[in-house]
Amino acid sequence: MNRALTLDDLVLAGIALAAGLVLAFLSRTVLRWLAKHAKRTKWSGDDVIVDTLRSVVPWAAIVGGLASAAAVLPLTHTVQHHTNQLLQVWLIFVVTLSAARVVAGLVRSVTQSRSGVAGSATIFVNITRVLVLAIGFLVVLQTLGISIAPLLTALGVGGLAVALALQDTLANLFAGIHILASKTVQPGDYIRLSSGEEGYVVDINWRQTTVRQLSNNLVVIPNGELAKSNMTNFTRPEQQLTILLQVGVSYDSDLDHVERVTHEVIAETMTEITGAVPDHEPAIRFHTFGDSRIGFTVILGVGEFSDQYRIKHEFIKRLHRRYREEGIRIPAPTRTVALQQGAVVIPQQRSEEDVVSGSPGSPLTD
Repeated sequence: MNRALTLDDLVLAGIALAAGLVLAFLSRTVLRWLAKHAKRTKWSGDDVIVDTLRSVVPWAAIVGGLASAAAVLPLTHTVQHHTNQLLQVWLIFVVTLSAARVVAGLVRSVTQSRSGVAGSATIFVNITRVLVLAIGFLVVLQTLGISIAPLLTALGVGGLAVALALQDTLANLFAGIHILASKTVQPGDYIRLSSGEEGYVVDINWRQTTVRQLSNNLVVIPNGELAKSNMTNFTRPEQQLTILLQVGVSYDSDLDHVERVTHEVIAETMTEITGAVPDHEPAIRFHTFGDSRIGFTVILGVGEFSDQYRIKHEFIKRLHRRYREEGIRIPAPTRTVALQQGAVVIPQQRSEEDVVSGSPGSPLTD
């Protein structure tokens, strides 16, 4: 010590430490009040910022109180220097962790707002978190007086060897960044690959893309394979899509009456079933003179990919019931079968169901 420790030194140090603790308590109370107001806003970024400040500001107040207390005590130059270094490292550590959390939270908020439901592109979140932590680590080394130039040089030389050893991992990393940057696929999209896998994109991280199938199973696809495969994205350029249903009626049907009844069933289905798009203009297009029916296509609008199954289910049930009430016949496919008995060929008109099953009493089972 430069001089003897006195009671006044202890009192002043105690006052400085107590002031830091009181300031930490008050700042935490104020930030808790701000957090309640931030939750009322639509933007989730202010929640992340206020929550991070609740961790940084109280610790900064405590570190300030400790630094003030150390300054008034009669410490030697060496002890004072090491004490200040320790407090600086502590404060940098707290700020770095908080900054990594707030930056990662903001990136997650932005990716979720742009990607749709159930979206979290953790590849960007992890990259930003690692970058902030690395910068904080370098600042700590510089504060402790450790030169970071040799470390950066060693990292540059060793990075080449690491890149050669981790070619597949780095390929998946940059493929994932390219996929997200080009907005080809975003979390929440429904995709189908040429290899047959399909489902909702749950997450794209540094190595792989996770896809949740409609059966609730998860399919894990390396980013490099996803970038190279042919893919259909049912959510881009917009989430709403159209579906085609094939219907057929008998040749003796009044097609104007069929079209009018079908339009009524479509209007009923579109307004009552969840997932349908009532504003979408439906279409009915007759297109084929078939073997036993006149075929036409019904074009419906659905909100998103998985809604089509429920809408098809309800539409077919309602259309079948309404056709029966209106006397509109949906004929079964028929086929002419020629059976040879001895030297005589007997042509017979048979339904396709009888031909397949060979019903008892028919010439096929005789």
